[in-house]
Amino acid sequence: MKYALWAIGVPSGLAFVFLAVQTVASERVEVIDLYTTDELGEMQATRLWVMDDEGYQYLRVGADGSGWFDRVLQNGGIKVRRNGTTASYTVVQRPDKSERINDMMQKKYTWGDTFFATMLGSRDGSIPLELHPVN
Repeated sequence: MKYALWAIGVPSGLAFVFLAVQTVASERVEVIDLYTTDELGEMQATRLWVMDDEGYQYLRVGADGSGWFDRVLQNGGIKVRRNGTTASYTVVQRPDKSERINDMMQKKYTWGDTFFATMLGSRDGSIPLELHPVN
């Protein structure tokens, strides 16, 4: 019985610690809310990091993509809530800025960026997404 409790308790404790570190790593610096529309027309919210450069805001998607990025590609327009203000945007993929945006995000998000790069794979092939306001 004692070993069974250890067999359950240790993995559960490690999972809790991992989730706590993940939450702190992702939420301790600026995070925006991205709103995309799914195939059923329902709004989906995703919390993401953001970077400002040369007058534009940038999001970043990994080389292997993501559900939120699939929705962006399917529907084009997005909404972003940042600092309490929600605005509409179109998205332009800027792979030419990958190294620059990766470096800037590393400086802004520090060990959190390193944590996710280690857990999810390198930032090689990530795609910066430049946000263009819709007027």
